[in-house]
Amino acid sequence: MDVTTTGFVALLLAALVVGFAKTCLGGAASIAVAVFAAVLPAKESTGTILPLLIVGDLFALAVYRRHADWGLLLRLFPSVAVGVLVGVAFVDAVSDTVMRRSIGGVLLALVVIHYVRVFRQRRAGDVVPASRGRRIAVGVFFGFVAGFTTMVANAGGAAMSIYLLTMGFGVMAFLGTGAWFFFIVNVFKLPFSVGLGLITLDSLRLDLLLLPAVVAGAFTGRWVAKRLDQKRFEHLVLAATTVSSANLLR
Repeated sequence: MDVTTTGFVALLLAALVVGFAKTCLGGAASIAVAVFAAVLPAKESTGTILPLLIVGDLFALAVYRRHADWGLLLRLFPSVAVGVLVGVAFVDAVSDTVMRRSIGGVLLALVVIHYVRVFRQRRAGDVVPASRGRRIAVGVFFGFVAGFTTMVANAGGAAMSIYLLTMGFGVMAFLGTGAWFFFIVNVFKLPFSVGLGLITLDSLRLDLLLLPAVVAGAFTGRWVAKRLDQKRFEHLVLAATTVSSANLLR
């Protein structure tokens, strides 16, 4: 790939964010996605960043693998798979601009919904827990959105982050469940990305040059995560999700 020096520096910083997001702030990965799309052709950028995301997933698993909620993951995966398959078809059906803006709008709406929910809970005091049927419906919705957005723009981290916060996960459970979720989903996406021509030998060569930045970001994220309390963690996750969603609307 023909990348300028300035563009390569931007990709290095984005790769650093990939590693950091995987071990600390999941929603921040969408910021890296936006940078890759700005430097490289939009569709090819999704294939280039995918192997880097998987490397980041491996670092996250090395640290947080024991903290996953497998019951929740197993309930999510069927709707996630449907979302990925719909996303494969969607990539060929619309322009890059329509795709990015649609996803950005959905993710911003999810952030607003989360804040409205928190506000209503604070006003109501003790809130009656949601019914089992409603919890299942919410899981199906977020699973589909996460699968769809991760296939078309590698932006599923934002939807998954909001869902895990909604479920009341602590920092370690949040990171462990997210690590397994995205490792499995990103590996599931690989053959589709190869089949669509999004991953090539040129993109893999570029990935090798960017790999050290992902590693550095992963270790940095781990150091920061140890020093975050729950409230600050939630605010940072939502802030990263909002910024990344706004980037997709441009």
